[in-house]
Amino acid sequence: MHKILLTAAVAFVLPIAACTSDISSSHYSTSSVGSVAQTMGGTVVSVRQVSVSSEDNNAGTLIGGALGGVGGSTIGGGSTAHALGAIGGAVIGGIAGNAAQRGLSSQYAYEYIVRLDNGNMITVTQGTDILLNPGQRCYVSLGNPARIVPAY
Repeated sequence: MHKILLTAAVAFVLPIAACTSDISSSHYSTSSVGSVAQTMGGTVVSVRQVSVSSEDNNAGTLIGGALGGVGGSTIGGGSTAHALGAIGGAVIGGIAGNAAQRGLSSQYAYEYIVRLDNGNMITVTQGTDILLNPGQRCYVSLGNPARIVPAY
C-alpha cells in the first residue's frame, strides 16, 4: 500500500512541476532561435524582486482529482462506499492538486526599470539568474521575450 501511495505522489508532483516555465534570461524557446531582436544600451534605474505564477491551467486540480478519485474508490466494502469514497477522494485530491500547482509553479523574478540611452524608460521582468544593480550599464534585447544582460 505504501508503494502505491508513493508512486501516486510522484505521478502527481512531476506533471505539475513540469508546468513551470523557465523565465531565466538564458532560456530560449526553439521558436525564438535565429530570430532578430533590436538591442539597445541602457542603465538600470531600479530593481525589485517580484513573484511570478503561471496562468491557471487546472492541471493540478485535474491530476489531483483523478488520483484522489482512484484512491478514494478503494475505501469501504460495498459499491455505495466505493462511490462515496471516489467522490470524496476526487474533491480532496482536486483541492490538494490545485494548492500543489500554485506552490510548485510560483517562482521569483526581478523587475528592472531601465533608462535607455535614447532617454526612454522601460520595465522588463525576468528570472533571477542574473542580478543587475541600479546604476549598472546593460543591454536590452527588445525581442519576445525582452531580456536584460550586463554590458561588459
